[in-house]
Amino acid sequence: MFLKFPKPKFAKNFSTVRDDILNTAAEMFLNYGFKSVTMDDIAERMGISKKTIYTHYSTKSKLVLATSHHVFENINCGIEQIREKKQNPIKENFEIKRFVIHHLKDEKTSPHFQLQKYYPKAFESLKNKQFELLDNCISDNINRGIESGDYRKDMPIEFISRIHFVGMMGIKDTNLFPVEKYSHAKLMDYFLEYHLRAICTPKGIETLEELLNEK
Repeated sequence: MFLKFPKPKFAKNFSTVRDDILNTAAEMFLNYGFKSVTMDDIAERMGISKKTIYTHYSTKSKLVLATSHHVFENINCGIEQIREKKQNPIKENFEIKRFVIHHLKDEKTSPHFQLQKYYPKAFESLKNKQFELLDNCISDNINRGIESGDYRKDMPIEFISRIHFVGMMGIKDTNLFPVEKYSHAKLMDYFLEYHLRAICTPKGIETLEELLNEK
């Protein structure tokens, strides 16, 4: 017996069945969790046979891995577009946060935790990619913030970048931060303010306060 989901209306410009599978799987995994959604659920949602899915992905583990990387690449593209604006580094942090929360649907089903628990190989592969992206993104943001006078000069940039990554991963631990008490959006709000107050100059704090008041 598997879960019942409404069938989606696919856009006409989807180029391949593989693209349809990845997009549908990504939406369902984020909404309902990696563990809960079965291959039957995805096939029913798409209105195709399960055999068609297995033609492209021979196991659910392979589909989970492909879907995780698919979601990551989409988020990466969005972050790069934000970074290309070269806006104030503090504002950039807030815009990236909003984009990620929107794209991950607030992670109400804790897909990060489920991925780590049930698909550890996919989790480790994704974690390595996330570190490469965030390390480059955060380091660039810090350097620009120092140049603009928004961030303190006396900081070990590599350490700050890595501790930021550890923090971002840590707030996804549902044992420490149960979803019944903390939404992912709220945790990201808390963490980002905590991070920025630690590295901002008085000038940067003024900008931060303005953004917090606007929010």
